[in-house]
Amino acid sequence: MTPGSPLVRLGALGLGLLAAWPLQASEKSDFDPAHTRLGFELRTRWGQVLDGVFKRYEGDVTRLPDGRHQVRLRMYTRDVEILGHPRYSEWARSEKFFDADRYPVVVFTSKPYDERLLREGGKLEGDLSIKGINRARSLDVAPSTCDRPARDCDVLATGAVRRSDYDMDDWMVAVSDRVVFVLRARVRDGAQP
Repeated sequence: MTPGSPLVRLGALGLGLLAAWPLQASEKSDFDPAHTRLGFELRTRWGQVLDGVFKRYEGDVTRLPDGRHQVRLRMYTRDVEILGHPRYSEWARSEKFFDADRYPVVVFTSKPYDERLLREGGKLEGDLSIKGINRARSLDVAPSTCDRPARDCDVLATGAVRRSDYDMDDWMVAVSDRVVFVLRARVRDGAQP
């Protein structure tokens, strides 16, 4: 066979497709906005719970070529709301807390994980970036309540951080340093978790 023969070219094309196959095996699934709620809880010194919600977000789960998954979340701070408390909502968007004008997004990117984590529960490791400060953090994923988590039932994950670790230490006398992120999520129907 000569280097330019059709059979050699076909063989090279086949090898090229095999080499590219793992890249094509990656699938991305967006979060289902009808069944997803991304928020956080704060407590005042008087024991009042402040329920915060990211009204705007982008989230997806990617199935990696090795079969594991990875979550990426982008939560927009300009649209954050403390439910029922307009004054606290303004504070949460201000430079004293999320500083939405300078840092319009909070980002969580998980480490690759096996989908068994969604069924059995456990730690979802990743990196959380708030106000340009990136720290390793984990979320506690609750065991699933159904056979197809993220499709037929919510995946519930929670994780606590200290505000002071992210330069959000205003109103420490009135509002606790501890912030608990609460994520309830599903992917769009028919997608992989």
